[in-house]
This record gives sequence, C-alpha cells and structure tokens, in this order.
Amino acid sequence: MLDIQAIKEIIPHRYPFLLVDKVSIEEIGVKGVGYKNVTINEPFFQGHFPHFPVMPGVLIVEAMAQVGAVILLSHDKYKGKTPLFAGINKVRFKRKVVPGDTLRMEVELTKIRGPIGIGEGKAYVDDEIACEGEFLFAIE
Repeated sequence: MLDIQAIKEIIPHRYPFLLVDKVSIEEIGVKGVGYKNVTINEPFFQGHFPHFPVMPGVLIVEAMAQVGAVILLSHDKYKGKTPLFAGINKVRFKRKVVPGDTLRMEVELTKIRGPIGIGEGKAYVDDEIACEGEFLFAIE
C-alpha cells in the first residue's frame, strides 16, 4: 500500500488538489485501488455547499484519475511523465459523498496505444457505487 508520501513521489499533484490518500497497486501499470478519507476540512466544502457539504462530482472523477495516474506512473516505462485528461465518458453519479465518508476507487487502465490511453473507474462509499465512468488520457 502506497501512503501519501509515496504517492507524492509518483504524481505531481499537491494540496489542495491531491485527492487520494492511499493506493494499492494490484497490477503495475494496469489496475489498483485508491482511498480518500473525506473530511469537513476539505477546502471545496467552504463553497459546495456550506449548509449541505457534498463532494463535487468532478472532484470524484479527478480523484479516480489520480489513482489511474499512480497506477500508470508506477510502471518504469511512464515514470516522470504526466498523464492529462483527454476525455470523460459515461460518467454517472449514484450517491452523494459527504464528510466522514471513505471513498474507495477501483481503477483499471484498459488500453494504452502510443501516447493515448483509456481507463475505467468506480468509486464506492462502503459497498455502494458513488460514481463510475471512463476516462481518456494523453501521456506527456
């Protein structure tokens, strides 16, 4: 299991935009599981929404992409590269994510051809799907 320090050695994201706390790589460069402990101290809760804090859906998608980046960049072939979003498809939000939740993100990189790749992710709270979708990325 990679802790926050190990994650920071792999991907360039930093607070307040580092949205993953731990990652377990199941297969280097292919799939893994990431975790985010969602707390009321997250900066986005100041405005989304002060009276009813809900994690923005786009940040759940970003968190899944960061897990994908850790999985990708853990492979020697991609160390030091930067994966960028190229597209987001079939994203569905099925449950609110609120302070106190632990987001478990299962991500698999299903295809990489040259500098372009496709990944699929599912984010869970407990065993309930909060978000799922497909993302395309370009490797710089």
